[in-house]
Amino acid sequence: MNAVLAEKELSQAAAERGLLRFITAGSVDDGKSTLIGRLLFDSKGIFADQLDAISRAKHKRTVGDTVDLSLLTDGLEAEREQGITIDVAYRYFATPKRKFIIADTPGHEQYTRNMVTGASTADAVIILVDVSKVKLGEDGSVELLTQTKRHSTIAHLLRIEHVIVAVNKMDLVNYDQTVYDRIVAAYRQFAQQLGLADVHAIPMSALVGDNVVAAGERMPWYQGPTLIELLESLSVYDDAHDQPLRFPVQLVARHNGHEANDFRGYMGRVESGKVSRGDKLVVQPGGQTATVKDILTLDGSLETARAGQSVTLLLEEYLDISRGDMLAAAEQPATLQKTVNADICWLSEEPLDPRRKYWLKHTTRQVPAKVTKIDTLLDINTQERRTAEALKLNDIATVSINVAQPLAADAYAQIRATGAFILIDEVSHQTVAAGMIRLD
Repeated sequence: MNAVLAEKELSQAAAERGLLRFITAGSVDDGKSTLIGRLLFDSKGIFADQLDAISRAKHKRTVGDTVDLSLLTDGLEAEREQGITIDVAYRYFATPKRKFIIADTPGHEQYTRNMVTGASTADAVIILVDVSKVKLGEDGSVELLTQTKRHSTIAHLLRIEHVIVAVNKMDLVNYDQTVYDRIVAAYRQFAQQLGLADVHAIPMSALVGDNVVAAGERMPWYQGPTLIELLESLSVYDDAHDQPLRFPVQLVARHNGHEANDFRGYMGRVESGKVSRGDKLVVQPGGQTATVKDILTLDGSLETARAGQSVTLLLEEYLDISRGDMLAAAEQPATLQKTVNADICWLSEEPLDPRRKYWLKHTTRQVPAKVTKIDTLLDINTQERRTAEALKLNDIATVSINVAQPLAADAYAQIRATGAFILIDEVSHQTVAAGMIRLD
């Protein structure tokens, strides 16, 4: 027993030191792209030819020979012309302690859907707050921007574990600690309303580089870690390893027609838990039971496959299993749902019409769906919920959805992969909403 616990602790420790995926979020012109450029530049994460290219860029927004680091992520011509981020840009870099994948997401309200896309796989989020835009009242009040609150709310709904509040452009307020303390206190109060637990705050200037990679000499009153030090220390252990097996079937593989044996394998990704030869499984939503005969990969056969691995499962029994079915642990199957209760973020400029039909895409299964009720609409600023008849772009609400065929699902809070879905417009085939399933 002790050996098993020791092995689990070692594997967890290794996972915690692994790859970290994080995103930058916040309002327009808070300095998200510049911050990432500064991270890459100061950590030696860019090549000389990249630096030379942005030095000669015609749309740079800096004075004199100063390099516009935001151009490292704002790659689209429209982004450079307007000085804004439109699409999600991914960048990869590493330090001696850890590897990183960064998603630079837009601040504009109309591009919130892109922020949701970048946040869906993130372990951490950096919420940038521009000190020059926060309204500080003489009575001690602090008014955070709406997009700061919206992105924080989405981070909470998507269960992003770590939240870093980067109070940026401190150089514009002469590195005033009082201004920083008031903004951080206001954000922590809002985070408490949301239910965000792991919140770290750092004062910085992305343009100058204070507290990004190197400590800011102009802020001796701040004794905490720099941004890169904090990112290197965050835990990224995925709880999906400890959850029951969930294996959505992506494809049924057959032999090539020239062999006598009737090979039938079920291809997909282990979304949570693990599967071993001899395990008893249940096929959902059908309910048949099955036994694992073998686990195949391109490199050969495996005894056990774990969360995150893509494999082909061979079963002892001949069963009617197709794409969209779920193979789950027999003793802990997923919950079958014909009515789905969920939090959704509406991503379409076309308002939600409860009379319309949509497609609901959940893991590898796609079924006709209809939104039967908008239970509550969330007010981003006050965090209060109220009734609503329709949803418009960027609204966040709790809804009830009826599906034509049952879904084998889990609460998003327990297993991300089997608790998430998207709604697709039946006519335009555009993604109109991202949803997180609730089982409470």
